[in-house]
Amino acid sequence: MRLISLMVTLLIFSGTCVAQAAYKLETVAEGLNFPWSIAFLPSGGYLVAMRSGEVRRISTNGDVSEPITGLPDSYVMSQGGYFDITLDPNFVSNQRVYLSFAHGTADANATRIVAGRLEGNTVTGVEPIFTVTPLKDTPVHYGGKMLFQSDGTLLMTTGDGFEYREAAQDPYNLMGKVIRINSDGSIPADNPFADGQNGHPAVWSYGHRNPQGLDLDPSTGNVYAHEHGAKGGDELNLIKPKANYGWPAVTKGTNYSGAYVSPLRSAPGTEEPLTHWTPSIGASGLAIYQGNAFPQWRGKHFVGALVDEDIRMLTLNGNEVTQEEVVFREIKARIRDVRISPAGMLYILTDSDQGKVIRISPARTEES
Repeated sequence: MRLISLMVTLLIFSGTCVAQAAYKLETVAEGLNFPWSIAFLPSGGYLVAMRSGEVRRISTNGDVSEPITGLPDSYVMSQGGYFDITLDPNFVSNQRVYLSFAHGTADANATRIVAGRLEGNTVTGVEPIFTVTPLKDTPVHYGGKMLFQSDGTLLMTTGDGFEYREAAQDPYNLMGKVIRINSDGSIPADNPFADGQNGHPAVWSYGHRNPQGLDLDPSTGNVYAHEHGAKGGDELNLIKPKANYGWPAVTKGTNYSGAYVSPLRSAPGTEEPLTHWTPSIGASGLAIYQGNAFPQWRGKHFVGALVDEDIRMLTLNGNEVTQEEVVFREIKARIRDVRISPAGMLYILTDSDQGKVIRISPARTEES
């Protein structure tokens, strides 16, 4: 493990109050092939899923294992590969892990979730529990972020496949959605379209483009997600069941050509984002801080940025974003994911074929 010899005092301005947080950056591991997500093991160490189609275990000392065996092959192309890895809420007793990834071939692929039991450096009993339908023929816009809610149900974001953006407005089509399932892949009885009469039973919300940030605020139970816009129009949203988030009928952005996606910036029946970014920052990774290591940051939303190569710290008052700060500028890399460890440290994944896992922890100052 290489310690970046850097200690910083971050000033957070909120009204007339200035909170100071001295922190240090440590490179926990490096040389990783496009790390996409990280899961914290109760016994120490981490699982890191990489877009290159492998999961590796990293010890607390920064030792990187060989690829974990037993997991399925992925369609690795453009944005396709392994996406998110997460642990079952009862992992201590069942050792169950979940992986989202691009399943299929160039002509027919989709986001899939598999689950199995982690035994050493192998996952056994792997089986698919959910696959997005219909299949598509594009290697982009998969979504793939997963989140367990306090009721034990599993949320996952799905992308619109880029060429199929109108599917995001079709509640029977699983592209461009947040889906909600039970841990075995079955459909919760209280899903908004559980009877299949007005939409696919797995759909929780719709009208999304390519959501790559998803987190839960345990203090409120609110779920938040952000998604990529086209040319502008990245959004942060409060996710509500059955809600329509507009894409592509309503958007703050434009096509990459500069032409309108839609003339509508808002419309009745669609949810307004809590905030949006134009030009796009390439939002990727979302973590809501509730730890004790940095009490000044409690309740802050940390958003990674691929395009701007920085991290945004958002302050919310209720559901209004009242402040946005650019933080950790010294990392100077595309940010793929931001997570909070059980000990309250921030973990940052950088997006490259020599990607890093960076830990942000408190630094003792002369006054402390």
